[in-house]
Amino acid sequence: MERLRRLAISDASFLEDGADQVADAPVGLDAKSLALVRLSALVAVGGAGPSYGAQADAAVDAGATAVEIVDVLAGIIPVVGLPCVVAATPKLALALGYDLTDDLESQSSHDLS
Repeated sequence: MERLRRLAISDASFLEDGADQVADAPVGLDAKSLALVRLSALVAVGGAGPSYGAQADAAVDAGATAVEIVDVLAGIIPVVGLPCVVAATPKLALALGYDLTDDLESQSSHDLS
């Protein structure tokens, strides 16, 4: 509760002294959960592509599978909305080594036939 209070009042000493500790090893979250939460936050704020790469790598390194990462996207739709998730999906796909462009173009030309 003390950490919550200090965050709520924007305690400068917490931000200076505790930010690195919170960023690296928050109490109560394992590395996999933290990486998945950070991916969710990136979707919510419309994060840049390179950020997805770093967090997807962190999630995979911590034991998350691609299926779990995609499940996170599906799971946050009710909170952030489908447009946010749709906008983030190509960035996350690239971060996971999957280029959706070819599939989408292939699907479009198939639909036109």
